[in-house]
Amino acid sequence: MNQSKIKVKTKTRSYNIVIGNNLIKDFSKILKNNSVHFSKCLLVIDKNVPIKFSKKLFFLLGKKKIFTFYFNSNEKNKSQKTINSLTDVLLKNNFHRNDCLISVGGGITGDVSSFCASIFKRGMKFINVPTTLLAQVDSSIGGKSSINSTYGKNLIGTFYQPNLVISDTNFLKSLPKREIVCGYAEILKHSLIMNKKFFTYLHNNSKKILELDNLLLKKIIFQSCLIKKAVVEKDEKEKNLRQILNFGHTFGHAFEASIKYSNKINHGEAVLLGMYCAMHFAYKKKILRKNDYEQIINHYKKLNLPMDLKRFFSIKDINKILSFMRKDKKNKNNKINLVLLNRIGKSRYNCQFKELQIRKFLRQQLTN
Repeated sequence: MNQSKIKVKTKTRSYNIVIGNNLIKDFSKILKNNSVHFSKCLLVIDKNVPIKFSKKLFFLLGKKKIFTFYFNSNEKNKSQKTINSLTDVLLKNNFHRNDCLISVGGGITGDVSSFCASIFKRGMKFINVPTTLLAQVDSSIGGKSSINSTYGKNLIGTFYQPNLVISDTNFLKSLPKREIVCGYAEILKHSLIMNKKFFTYLHNNSKKILELDNLLLKKIIFQSCLIKKAVVEKDEKEKNLRQILNFGHTFGHAFEASIKYSNKINHGEAVLLGMYCAMHFAYKKKILRKNDYEQIINHYKKLNLPMDLKRFFSIKDINKILSFMRKDKKNKNNKINLVLLNRIGKSRYNCQFKELQIRKFLRQQLTN
């Protein structure tokens, strides 16, 4: 098997991330090689996943007792209602803690599945098979599981490390370009917060990456996972350092929630727009150096990444955006907590600003 493996070691669990092309055909062998054993499983399958992959999994798991739950993956269904439906299936079919829940889909499917696995009988086995670039480089790593509420995104959740992650790049061939760009947002984020050499590599190869060059894809997924692994192992529960992984997300999550998670902007686009806002804010505050700021802006322009807030919002949306930023889980007082860049590859967390400062910045972005 042509695969790469990364071992993530946390205080609660160690597990492997297996990365490669066409790994699904060796699914049973990968489970055995990574000592993940079970006799009964619930497959939570994103409805966007091509049926041929689902059929192959059924065949490969043929000797096991299989139950399926097809999930309509969107932010509105990342909810307590979905969790209730999933736990009903598990309870009605007498699942035990040694049985397994397997997520096959994007980040939303993985988040919902992981959260369900974490609370069912205080924790059952969990395997994540991320099928989008976004999920393969970000949400499948590190054990964050969550659902949304009317008060904001990801405010209800747990930390629950998987038993195994299998990232098959073959899934990515079925994705539209918009979804590839969505995943690229998190890859770019990882380079900006921790690794300038990686940023330079992305800048020089970005067009080939977005065209899904197999060798480049495997390399950047591997490197992106290494960056997140390094952060997660030092701070599993997001007490300090892990906050840097939220670069762009304080703005981004507020943007998503403000338009009620509509298709007008997806998560990756919101993060790209959020990173731009965080960069521009840091530059205005003389926290981010001019040369680094200009390099990042050039990268955005090269790939035509979103950085025009006026395309999505107007002045009348500022109060709504700020109301969601106030509820961000990183906030510790009445100030808004941002992750900012000093330079490419060097980030700062716990940067607190008065709401009035953020309001002034948003107003400038929406009027200039």
